[in-house]
Amino acid sequence: MKVKDILEKVKKNELSIEEASELIDNPLDYATIDFNREKRTGASEVIYGAGKTKEHIAGIIQNMLDHEVPNILVTRLDEAKHDYLKKLYPEFVYDELAQTFLLNQTPKPKNKGLIVVACAGTSDLPVAKEAVITAKYLGNDVELITDVGVAGIHRLFKRMDVIEKASVIIAIAGMEGALASVIGGLTDKPVIAVPTSVGYGANFNGLAALLAMLNSCASGISVVNIDNGFGAGFMAHTINNLGGKKE
Repeated sequence: MKVKDILEKVKKNELSIEEASELIDNPLDYATIDFNREKRTGASEVIYGAGKTKEHIAGIIQNMLDHEVPNILVTRLDEAKHDYLKKLYPEFVYDELAQTFLLNQTPKPKNKGLIVVACAGTSDLPVAKEAVITAKYLGNDVELITDVGVAGIHRLFKRMDVIEKASVIIAIAGMEGALASVIGGLTDKPVIAVPTSVGYGANFNGLAALLAMLNSCASGISVVNIDNGFGAGFMAHTINNLGGKKE
């Protein structure tokens, strides 16, 4: 229910002031939206779609729209939930690979620098796309380079011109996770390493790549959790944001 509708009910004596206050402060019995987050952090609350029902996600989206939040990002949204939500919110854009559901009515001012997302293998693309979409949504120019894993390291060397233009680099790799160390040894830019769960056997669903990245001997590398493309995109934005906005 919109705030205006609640106030109309108070005016008609259909709601008490106490009841109206409760509805305005916390209209959902399963979620409390942090509407002040953008003032504190520069970005509104992002909806994590995994583990929530489609009805809960719809309720949260509607609550944010009722409070005139212009830009809304939902992550980890599977196809079944998307099919339900798209009928309610056709203005949102869904990326099937990244599993993101995005409304970007008021794009943020662009940061000056460039974020480069380097993806080791095609199988790592879902995580890479989540990082790309997150960083773009937050107001950054982003360039994605794909299939530059260490099994064919010449492919990475051919894209060094792009890497050298970056202000921040996100290195995404599964298997043994070596890509982040290689890039870290080739650039003076900060590298955010993202291990993915791509692999099998002793890869342990990404644990091998995570431990390899945490133990990298290359300087200037930080590591986020397994498959955390969103976290990497947000951290890259936070770093890139320090350089100021474009004129």
